[in-house]
Amino acid sequence: MKIKLTWKIWLLIIVLALSLLSIFGSASFQKGVLITSVEENSTAFEQGLRKGQIITEINSNKISNLEDFTNAFQGKFENNQSEKIIFILDKTEIILYTNKLPQITVSNVPSTNLKLGLDLAGGSRAIVQAQDKQLSASEVRDLVDVVSNRLNVYGIADMNVVPVTDLSGNNFMMIEIAGATPKDLEQLISKQGKFEAKIANETVFIGGDRDVTSVCRNDATCAGIEGCFNAEGGGHYCNFRFSIYLSEDAAKRHAQITENLSVNSTAQGNYLSEKLDLYLDDNLVDSLLISEGLKGMVTTQITISGSGSGQTRDEAITKAEEEMHHLQTVLITGSLPYKLEIIKLDSISPVLGKEFIKSIFLAGFVALLAVGIIIFIRYRKVKSSLALLLTSFSEIIIILGIASLIEWNLDLPSIAGILATIGTGIDQQIIVLDEAKYSMFLSIKQRMKRAFSIILGAYFTAVVAMLPLVWNPITGGAVGAGLLKGFAITTIIGITVGVLITRPAFTDMVRKMEK
Repeated sequence: MKIKLTWKIWLLIIVLALSLLSIFGSASFQKGVLITSVEENSTAFEQGLRKGQIITEINSNKISNLEDFTNAFQGKFENNQSEKIIFILDKTEIILYTNKLPQITVSNVPSTNLKLGLDLAGGSRAIVQAQDKQLSASEVRDLVDVVSNRLNVYGIADMNVVPVTDLSGNNFMMIEIAGATPKDLEQLISKQGKFEAKIANETVFIGGDRDVTSVCRNDATCAGIEGCFNAEGGGHYCNFRFSIYLSEDAAKRHAQITENLSVNSTAQGNYLSEKLDLYLDDNLVDSLLISEGLKGMVTTQITISGSGSGQTRDEAITKAEEEMHHLQTVLITGSLPYKLEIIKLDSISPVLGKEFIKSIFLAGFVALLAVGIIIFIRYRKVKSSLALLLTSFSEIIIILGIASLIEWNLDLPSIAGILATIGTGIDQQIIVLDEAKYSMFLSIKQRMKRAFSIILGAYFTAVVAMLPLVWNPITGGAVGAGLLKGFAITTIIGITVGVLITRPAFTDMVRKMEK
């Protein structure tokens, strides 16, 4: 007998298809190597190579994997002579003239859009606090911005710097860097950092409140995007500007240095012949144009300007806003405002992560198979067992699809959350099967409603239990007792998917089978 699919079952099928598209997308068909980092101020960086781009061809040689990438450079630069290197990327072409290997690191293109956290990708994690000072939530957020900017200067890929809080209300900073050793991470954090702004190699001011008294942020009257334009070679660029306020001493130094500078005319306006160069730990972060109106003037207010580019206008606006926020943060507290200490330092092996993934999926498959066999023995219905297994597999795929869509990093707590969700889902599906079989004095529709009311009660109980873990990523009253935010969020996503999509579809399947 042919079973007519209800709208709830169709909803499950559609969401399942969209989840598979989100997980795999075009990743399975993409050939080439992925650029994971580019050294700043290198020829490769100056010519436009960036992290996240995919190299598909080098000097007419097709690049499908890391071996092809290595072979493309064999025999080159042996005589230390400059050679022409043509990179064909997924969207553009970049030409380098260099006498050494491009200063980039690459990896194979991921086969899926899923992002693995530090636990599975490998690297180091540190929990950091300021020495001799309890930081407020706003102070920790500023510290996170400063540290993120500092680490980005070193071209570090797969980095995550976030504020975290324990149940006692103490604020900390968590730093995760994939591919780094604990010693590397410790050395990066231990550096206090130094910010300088120079004109013609003379220091005008340094970061912090000694020279920079205020920086305009989140105020349209003194900060924002000025305008967007079409770039000559295609694409768009948008200009931004914001005001900063200097101390009297810094303003006098600025006047003395700019007094003898000439004025140059550009397409964007008239600016001084020298730029305002921003240095972080003696590395050039950015160079900014100086308006001609500031020549030789003792003024405590100056305007910082810059631009961001992109293939579309929206991309250019987003990039300009990112650049503006980056510079504002650097100018507020360019160097670390506190001396830091590491209170917990972990090292994660990527090999262990890969082995864990294989083991956990094998164990999960065996467990689901065993559950299916037990369900068949209990209810003597092949369809019921298959429906339960298919629903559980659907939940896993939908959770992973949502994770790839929101770019959520899957770590060990997240995997645990998926397993907890599947266990909860199987319990609730057994409730549905029991209600369908044993409540003989009620109609099948009434039985399914009663089963679903039980499921809803369990759902709200679980959500309430998970919310404290979302608000307090570090639990147990002490740092390192368990970073369970991933577990809580994955569990909430999973049980919500169950209540809204998979459980109603499973209920309809059972109703159809009972009829």
